[in-house]
Amino acid sequence: MSNSELLTVEPLDLQFPFELRKQISCSLYLTNKTDNHVAFKVKTTNPKKYCVRPNTGVVLPRSTCEVLVTMQAQKEAPSDMQCKDKFLLQGVTASPGITAKDVTPEMFSKEAGYLVEETKLRVTYVSPPQPPSPVHEGSEEGSSPRASVSDNGQASEFSFQRFSADKVEPQEGTSEARALITKLTEEKQSAIQLNNKLQRELEQLRRDSKRSQSGIPLMYVLLFGLIGLILGYIMKST
Repeated sequence: MSNSELLTVEPLDLQFPFELRKQISCSLYLTNKTDNHVAFKVKTTNPKKYCVRPNTGVVLPRSTCEVLVTMQAQKEAPSDMQCKDKFLLQGVTASPGITAKDVTPEMFSKEAGYLVEETKLRVTYVSPPQPPSPVHEGSEEGSSPRASVSDNGQASEFSFQRFSADKVEPQEGTSEARALITKLTEEKQSAIQLNNKLQRELEQLRRDSKRSQSGIPLMYVLLFGLIGLILGYIMKST
């Protein structure tokens, strides 16, 4: 805050939360401490970089005026995040009934004999505000479920019901997985039983073939047939 006689300026440091390719605004508050009309004008060392609205105007007696300073979107950031830009606020006592349209550059000319009050303002870059960290709904893993408590000390029914609904979905998924595992286990047992049965029949055919030479061709036919059945069942199960 400045110690000027006409206008109190706040803040004296224009702080911009710097972000690339984004317009950033900062407000100045000009307070007229006198019983007179005070005309003001805002100047900057880098007029192409900033937009000031209003850059000239009148602050009524015992009142406050807001000035919005907007920094244009920047394509690159300074290496040290330091800004050398400056602003100058000029104030001068004006005649009663003056409006912003009546303010002229000649009113702030010291050479013309006007008593001009000046306040210098600096520009600083600050880190942009960080977004709030996400809050996980429900209780943490391993802890018991708790209903949220409202301001009057009563449990929030909405929060408790939402927690219960979150817990139902994993249970339903687990039941489906268990049913699928049971089904696959039963099919595996059936395949094992069939394989054992086929092996016993194949062994019986081998014994029969030894008893009769005439049964050798028939044995090979049956053997190939059994092998085809086994392979077909295995392909179907997978």
